[in-house]
Amino acid sequence: MSLNKLNQVLTENVDELEKSGRAKGAEKVITQCILAQKGKGPRYLLEGYGNKEFIRMNSNSYLGLSLRKDMIEAEEKGAAEFGVGPGAVRFINGTFKSHTDLESRLAAFHGREAGMIFSSAYVTSIGVIFPMTTKETVLISDELNHNCIINAMRLGRPAGKEIYAHNNMEELEKALERSIGKGKRALVITDGIFSMRGDHAPLDEFVKVCEKFNDKFEEGVITIADDSHGVGAFGKTGRGTEEYTNAKVDILVGTLGKAFGVNGGYVVSSKEVVKYLRESAPTYIYSNPITVSESEAAIKALEIVDTPEGKDILAHLRAMTKKFDQGLRDLGLETIEGDHPVVPLMVRDSKKTSDIVRHLNEHGVLATGLNFPVVPKGDEEIRFQINASHTEKDIDMVLEILSNYK
Repeated sequence: MSLNKLNQVLTENVDELEKSGRAKGAEKVITQCILAQKGKGPRYLLEGYGNKEFIRMNSNSYLGLSLRKDMIEAEEKGAAEFGVGPGAVRFINGTFKSHTDLESRLAAFHGREAGMIFSSAYVTSIGVIFPMTTKETVLISDELNHNCIINAMRLGRPAGKEIYAHNNMEELEKALERSIGKGKRALVITDGIFSMRGDHAPLDEFVKVCEKFNDKFEEGVITIADDSHGVGAFGKTGRGTEEYTNAKVDILVGTLGKAFGVNGGYVVSSKEVVKYLRESAPTYIYSNPITVSESEAAIKALEIVDTPEGKDILAHLRAMTKKFDQGLRDLGLETIEGDHPVVPLMVRDSKKTSDIVRHLNEHGVLATGLNFPVVPKGDEEIRFQINASHTEKDIDMVLEILSNYK
């Protein structure tokens, strides 16, 4: 076979990843969901573990919406009326009214003129940054930005690139000063919530620094935030890091696949920016959109968030986050201060991180250990993610299991 030689090389590559502790390893397969009951949140059965129940402390479904009956009914209705797939990319008759309704609702939710949905948040960032980058554009990025932003920057061929230290606004200002005269346009990009740590970008300061340099570039300084972990779960009404910091960026990327509990990504901005992206974003033009059923479920999620019940869900999420964060501190464990439901346990040692994850798994807790090179050496951690479907009993149980680790 022509693959024989390549198979050997690839096997050696994977072996090296495994030996160095960088391999992701075999994925755990969920076979059944047991709905919340008796003061406990949802539990899950895994392939190969029999009837042992697991609590998920590594889910992005921050609001716990994906298991709600009204969400499921909305998705089923969409599938019953229009089928399970869009049938084409959007410019070839793959656009449905549910898509345009969702885009309008997302724009209104974030106080923007227009919105545009993609098949995922990852391809949204690529589909925004890549076509916005010309040969006369300077790209400036936080050093801890998500992989999607890093790869989007690699795809472009800008006039220059600058990376500033994490959330360091003085370094951002210096990066902008160095970039004057190198290009007509500057794109300054940050995560809203930094997904490995749960801390947030100081968007109020971020925007002010960038505004100081707007007149120094012929086409301006354009602020872009990917707030995929923030929208829906952060801020008093779930508007994300912008609401939390009382600021607004020029272009906001979000996701439907985390707090909103569905699938897909989106961008909101001016109508001119969105119209341009519809004509130029390859990950939009050449990829199928999310399904009608997913769009209907996402619309339902937006409706829920803006109800009194939605406010209660957010309040409960904040309370459970605070309870878990304080519980870690009471155990003498290190975490990173913040109000977002990503609560990292800073272990700072690869072997110990793996050992604690194994201990948690043995006692029915699914949590994600992050080792180098996913995080820098010395920043090894276990990323816990609190969901609104978690109860006080759930939080107490996980903290007790951690307290018994030796």
